[in-house]
Amino acid sequence: MPASAMTRDYERLAFLHAPDATLILKDRVILRASLRVLEVFGWTPAELEGQSIRLLYPGQSDYEVIGERARRALMEQPVYQDERFMRRKDGQVVWMEGCGAALDRADPQRLAIWTYRPTDRKAAQFGPLTAAEKRVARYLVNGFTSKEIALALNCSHRTVEVHRANMIRKMQVRNSFELVRKLLMTPDPDTAAGQGG
Repeated sequence: MPASAMTRDYERLAFLHAPDATLILKDRVILRASLRVLEVFGWTPAELEGQSIRLLYPGQSDYEVIGERARRALMEQPVYQDERFMRRKDGQVVWMEGCGAALDRADPQRLAIWTYRPTDRKAAQFGPLTAAEKRVARYLVNGFTSKEIALALNCSHRTVEVHRANMIRKMQVRNSFELVRKLLMTPDPDTAAGQGG
């Protein structure tokens, strides 16, 4: 077998068996999906290939806001990484780490490679917050504005502001910037418990 053919085989194997769910996207349509997508998202590669990546987002606003933020970032830097909500085949919404690289920085969505992995964060990490406040907190730490959170959660802008004010009070901080910083620094209780002393 020629060396170039062997190299292509290794490249194909590396993509298919990558440790994270890996997608090749063209204009936000999934061209290829690695085998790990089944474990991470519940879909087989064949079910995802040819579909819009919108399928993996909980709502249209998540798809639009995160997509635009990633597009702008990839015009400025070679790799973009964030955390966001994504949806599994069974409808479960999970917190994921996404990492992407564009093959054309002038048009980042034309052709891009993205990897996804579930994060180890638990909702309980946000301490004394209510379930509704934890949902808002997840969006806050991902850089969403109150208006974007309201769209994503299908509630009013005012409701988000009330939750934010309550979180500022409960977390004993002075403003939204300090709130996000404290939320990001709050340890996962399961991890902390396992570290001992």
